[in-house]
Amino acid sequence: MPPQQATPTPLQTGGTAGTLLLIGAIGLFWGGNWPAVRFSLMDIPPFTLRTIGFGTGALLLLGWAWLRGLPLGIVRGERSWLIVTGLFTILGFNVGTAFGQLHMPTSQAAIVAFTMPCWALLMAMGLLGERVTTRQWLGLALGQAGLLVLLGPAAWQAGFDGLVGPFLVLGAALSWALGTVLIKRRGSWRAHPVVITGWQFALCTLPVAMLAAAHESPAAISSWRTTTWLGLGYHLVFAICLAQMLWFRNVNRLTVGQATISTLIIPVVGVTSAIVLLGESWTPQVLLALCLILAAVVSVMTQRRPTG
Repeated sequence: MPPQQATPTPLQTGGTAGTLLLIGAIGLFWGGNWPAVRFSLMDIPPFTLRTIGFGTGALLLLGWAWLRGLPLGIVRGERSWLIVTGLFTILGFNVGTAFGQLHMPTSQAAIVAFTMPCWALLMAMGLLGERVTTRQWLGLALGQAGLLVLLGPAAWQAGFDGLVGPFLVLGAALSWALGTVLIKRRGSWRAHPVVITGWQFALCTLPVAMLAAAHESPAAISSWRTTTWLGLGYHLVFAICLAQMLWFRNVNRLTVGQATISTLIIPVVGVTSAIVLLGESWTPQVLLALCLILAAVVSVMTQRRPTG
């Protein structure tokens, strides 16, 4: 495979405002998804929830692409990349986080999941030969410090049983990181991001549907609570359809370091929404973590590389 040429980032081409708006939308949609999924899991088992989400995402995205007249076919050279990146970024991450939330508080699950930038940066060094700048290392350090502050003493007090949830979510973070680096490794894609994401959802629907049929007996739809319906609606529209497509677009516009460290804003939104919706306390610890994570995002996204 010929080497891919580096694509200029929006920061290099003057598109900072659009990039920050894109990051803000992803942060809002995926951050709010954490309590939404938690509400949904109260009545819907994990594999069933992911079957509904992936299937709906595939139908809506591919249906929208068809109505817009976008080609739905995937060229031969992109098919294997689509399958592999979809399995890591969608299947591995979503299944791991769903089961993880059943074994640990949602706010802590969001924090553990967003150790992802650390693993992605390290993988990018080996798989992409990407040079991590001093400023990116600083941003990474600030962001991880913020996540540790959010997690607090609970990380050191958990017994063996308490490590099941963090282990599942950590595996999800590693899966997302590898998938993200592989998307960047592929370089430019001929297919539209909506079409790629739609086919990835379709691919991931089959295994979770089989596992749901074999292992789960969901409650009757008529017994679902109002909060379950609201959480599921948010999850399908904003997290599954919009955020996943925007993430694919984000990875292709930015370096891996910028794209992944910028996601550190998502647990901030997740924790804040948990405070508002789940009644958790707003503490100085949360405020300090918020400041550290935002500082991490700013330190990376305002970086200007030398020209020439």
